[in-house]
Amino acid sequence: MTVDIWSDVMCPWCAIGYTQFAQAVVALEGELAVDIRWMPFELNPDMPTEGRRQDDHLAAALGRPADQIAQMRQQVIDAAQAVGFPMRETGDDGAPSMVWNTFAAHRLLRWALNTSGPEAQTRLKLALLHAHFADHRAVGQEAVLIDIAAEAGFDRAAATAALADEALAAETRAEEQRGIQSGINSVPSFVIGGRFLLPGSREPEAFVKALRKIAWMDEEQAERF
Repeated sequence: MTVDIWSDVMCPWCAIGYTQFAQAVVALEGELAVDIRWMPFELNPDMPTEGRRQDDHLAAALGRPADQIAQMRQQVIDAAQAVGFPMRETGDDGAPSMVWNTFAAHRLLRWALNTSGPEAQTRLKLALLHAHFADHRAVGQEAVLIDIAAEAGFDRAAATAALADEALAAETRAEEQRGIQSGINSVPSFVIGGRFLLPGSREPEAFVKALRKIAWMDEEQAERF
């Protein structure tokens, strides 16, 4: 069973939702084999490369005062930690929560899938999520992305070349458009077998139930899903 996860590195619920989904996959070991592919979706495609402080970005986007933004952010951190993802308010060096442009990260993820396969791509995706939400590294900067890729076991020179590959950039843009045209308008979105959409995060047991149902349904049932 192939599962395409439309996601953005900036999305905290993508980190939370995948952690819950991964727990479901572990629970189904020996029953279902699941191949995961990460697909590109940019929450903030117009974000400049230098990024923006998250509190400023959320205040402008939501029109809420600082105390409400801080409360919302803490609720998300608590939710992440409750499912086992190490999300933090700041990095060890005090680096604040930031919002970055993620197109370069998506290009690198596409390259990882094309050249090394789904498992390697997931390894890179998790490294990027941890770098952003736990370590507060500047994942919008290409030099930082190359460092993260190298730390995740990828060839540094090849990763550098990938970020300069215009054909790869065009392919990534095309995948973004394909997602939008297919009705993907929020993340995380889990597309099972190219047909069945499970939007948002949910408890592992709910993912288990949905994956089992999809795996065993016949064509008539699939049309009614």
